[in-house]
Amino acid sequence: MIEGDAWFEGFDARRVDVGEASIFLRAGGNPDRPALVLLHGFPQSHVMWHRVARQLAGEFWIVMPDLRGYGDSSSPPGEADHSNYSKRAMANDVIAVMDDLGRDRFFVCGHDRGGRVAHRLSLDHADRVERLCVVDIAPTLDMYDRTDMAFARAYYHWFFLIQRSPLPERMIAADAQWYLSTLLGGWGSNGLAHIEPSALAEYRRCFTPETIHAMCEDYRASAGIDLDLDREGRQRGDKLGCPVHVLWGTRGVIERFYDPIALWQQQSVLPVTGSAMQGGHFLPEELPEQTVAELRRFFGAGS
Repeated sequence: MIEGDAWFEGFDARRVDVGEASIFLRAGGNPDRPALVLLHGFPQSHVMWHRVARQLAGEFWIVMPDLRGYGDSSSPPGEADHSNYSKRAMANDVIAVMDDLGRDRFFVCGHDRGGRVAHRLSLDHADRVERLCVVDIAPTLDMYDRTDMAFARAYYHWFFLIQRSPLPERMIAADAQWYLSTLLGGWGSNGLAHIEPSALAEYRRCFTPETIHAMCEDYRASAGIDLDLDREGRQRGDKLGCPVHVLWGTRGVIERFYDPIALWQQQSVLPVTGSAMQGGHFLPEELPEQTVAELRRFFGAGS
């Protein structure tokens, strides 16, 4: 387990069998307060929330799963249509986790890929999600539909990782740790200074051939079945029915190419709120205090 287990003192580590995968998570904080699910992004794990979770532990009961294929969750082989790595499948994992923990209703905040899972979770299980916060993303369908040369250069990995297996897997394996470092230091983050050594060691430990394949499957699903589900939902007129809050970094790709509040507003029934933060992509680690302040305001800690 994580070298810096002291970060998560008071948080229980456990596994939940969801059928085709085993989900690792940490849960802890104040059991008498509302549940807050924190979902990490690529190429990380629940460890990315360590600074945020410690500060919010007295105000929420916090649940931090590793998405399937990431961290210490299992990495089942991808199916032909990549559906077992769809955001719907990952959202169902979160529901299974919360069922196991006995929590019917909860808040959710997702960064990067976790934000995309949280989006699908809030659509498919609207009766379970009370409030949604997404960090440094715009809706997946809008981002793909608006692709141009500038975006493709900035987010080249969206098009590299979706190539047929094992092409990206084998190319990454040629120098996996170097590639991981370039990812963690990119997208406006200006290097690895924002990542504590113990956290970096965890990301490196978990960047195995199995998780690399699973991460590629995650992106393959996003470029295929996830887009199909999004298009079908928009044709039906599906909208987010809970309050939505958006955070993004001023040095990142979202700031450069999109109006995130406007795009999320198109997908929401209620007015969408949000804030640009003076950072890059990995905001919970780059700007933990500001992230905590935003989450406190939006999720109503202390109310």
